[in-house]
Amino acid sequence: MIHIVGGGMAGTECAHICATNGLKVTLYEMRGPHETPAHKTTHFAELVCSNSFKSQDPATPAGQLKAEMRALGSLLIPTAETHSVPGGSALCVDRDNFAAAITAQIEQNHNITIRRELFTPQMAEEILAQGEPLVLATGPLTSEALGQWLAEQTGQEHLYFYDAVSPTVDASTLNRDIIFAQSRYDKGEGDDYLNCPFSKEEYDTFITALVAAERVPLKDFEDPKYFEGCKPIEEIAAKGHDSLRFGNFKPVGLRDPRTERRPWAALQLRPENRDKTLYSLVACQTRMKWGPQLEVLRMVPGLENAEFVRMGVIHRNTYIESPKALHPWLEFRTRPNLFIAGQLTGVEGYVESAAMGIYVAHTLIRRSQGLEPSIPPRASAYGSLIDHLSDAETDREFAPMNINWGLFPDPEPFIKNKGERKLAKLTAAQSAFENWQKHLTAIALK
Repeated sequence: MIHIVGGGMAGTECAHICATNGLKVTLYEMRGPHETPAHKTTHFAELVCSNSFKSQDPATPAGQLKAEMRALGSLLIPTAETHSVPGGSALCVDRDNFAAAITAQIEQNHNITIRRELFTPQMAEEILAQGEPLVLATGPLTSEALGQWLAEQTGQEHLYFYDAVSPTVDASTLNRDIIFAQSRYDKGEGDDYLNCPFSKEEYDTFITALVAAERVPLKDFEDPKYFEGCKPIEEIAAKGHDSLRFGNFKPVGLRDPRTERRPWAALQLRPENRDKTLYSLVACQTRMKWGPQLEVLRMVPGLENAEFVRMGVIHRNTYIESPKALHPWLEFRTRPNLFIAGQLTGVEGYVESAAMGIYVAHTLIRRSQGLEPSIPPRASAYGSLIDHLSDAETDREFAPMNINWGLFPDPEPFIKNKGERKLAKLTAAQSAFENWQKHLTAIALK
């Protein structure tokens, strides 16, 4: 018996694929007897935010991921296409009809037993004691008791209950004529960080725009109190014009090679992955709305043409520090048979969450056949996400990430033209996934 907790994107995908491949599944969902602050119905796969599953263009990262998901037996993607509504290039759905259709298909599957009740830590321990697989796909609003139990499994430092994420940029779009590589006082390798140097005039203009920028209002269930290290930069700046210059943006230990002097202030960039194709803006958590945020951050010297693959956000969330807590196949390192799927893993977005449910399902099917987990190739969309979730070598603050070109490895030799480089990444992803799928032929998809 496979036990899956959570009837969202990941949980329903995992249950569907396991069940249609002959495995018995118990799916636990607390909505019905209990409510959440965000959900409005008791349907499975209810869309609580946007009704978009991102781009339908097959030549985009999201398009490639959806193609891979469809090839691995996705329930959500073809159902979304059936219940689509006009959305330009995006796959948008009628959220009520979509969720109702998913619910009907889950309820009609004779291999799935549905239990509408609050799943408890005691239930988790009983299942694991029996040696049966348990998949937690409870999402960002995991119950308090289960969240505390998860914290005990990971060590408190490896579970996050609040999502304070700095923006991330595509390394190839940085202006290296301005940005320079140097760690403070040349510590570490000496060039672990990139630095965006401000003159006094540039800093003054930036701070004025930052303080005036429109912010995202907090939802009713989100506590506006922050850990000191996660305080939004606009709130720090509002306390004093030089607060950032003497705090997050302090220039000590740095020297701008253009002037051979210490800059007035400096925003640092840190690698997000071992390939250094992505850089996060260090200590730049923000609640600015995305439009104003983009305008303000492109005022930073060297970021004027930067392509932001993830904007800064601060909102309630729950996710595992996967690189330290999980194997690459999303099973706990310290608790055999305990798997994590969906947003809890540290992916971001409906499509990415669903993709992780599919991935765990295939691992469980392989295990039922006596086979070892099969890790997707690095070049594929799946492999790029899994690399983000399992890269324990890069010194970084692990944060949720959606699928984007920066996660895909750069072609070798490097291609300067952005369009040609993306095409090379896409071609490599398609070829790598096709070969990996052949490796999974031991699974008889139905």
